[in-house]
Amino acid sequence: MTQVREDTRPGWDKVAPGYDKTNTPSQMWVGKEGLTRVGLRAGMKFLDVASGSGALSIPAARMGAQVTAVDQSPVMLELLQKRAKTEGFKIVTHVMDGHDLKLADNTFDVSGSQFGVMLFEDMPLGLREMVRVTRPAGRVLMTVYGDPHKLEFFGFFVQAIQAVRPEFTGPPLDPLPPPFQLQDPERLRRELTNAGLKDARIDQITEPTEYPTGRDLWEWIIWSNPIAEHLLDELQLTTDERGTVVKRMELLHHQRTGGNGPLTLTAPINLGVGTK
Repeated sequence: MTQVREDTRPGWDKVAPGYDKTNTPSQMWVGKEGLTRVGLRAGMKFLDVASGSGALSIPAARMGAQVTAVDQSPVMLELLQKRAKTEGFKIVTHVMDGHDLKLADNTFDVSGSQFGVMLFEDMPLGLREMVRVTRPAGRVLMTVYGDPHKLEFFGFFVQAIQAVRPEFTGPPLDPLPPPFQLQDPERLRRELTNAGLKDARIDQITEPTEYPTGRDLWEWIIWSNPIAEHLLDELQLTTDERGTVVKRMELLHHQRTGGNGPLTLTAPINLGVGTK
């Protein structure tokens, strides 16, 4: 165990139960997609950095890999272990800062991070650490969000908040905040190469996510990242105003679906793969 960054850990501990309920199950599809493209196979040693509660680790275990998961949030890792136990998997977990992995060089056949290292205070350092612990000829996977303007859930979030803050247009995107710092495929390719990887390639895919109700969509967004709740705090929304925002989200959901079935929204995803 190593020193974790206390400034961000409490936020992730707080959102962990909601994240595990909403985001983790919905993002296992893209987890499996990335693992397939990086060439993960049964018996391989796989490292998941900033694992959350298992959207990448669980699909890796289902594919027969020997999984090690690290995250700064012990709550996230407890939830991951609960999921692993339910499915009969043995996953090794460590509370650890991904900027400084207390793991030996050249250990893993594949190292990956899904919506994790992209958020790091020093993202290039986190990526170099992933490369360091990957064996020669092993591979590294980085799964990150693409163009934020094409994130459909983001548009719904902005429209819902405009019910009480008409002037709201979303968080500033210049400079790009951490969740979107790798939205440019060429920037991601460059970072993979700079970290010491060869044959870096970026696959651009579209991730579909179903939301049964407007409230489900709202909760998915709010629990997805401490940044969302921080933004609401900055807007100083009252309890009544939050209720109005959720009602607007439900209305938007109904307008898109006509009240029939779940709403499917899409997100652009960049899958970066490189070889050590």
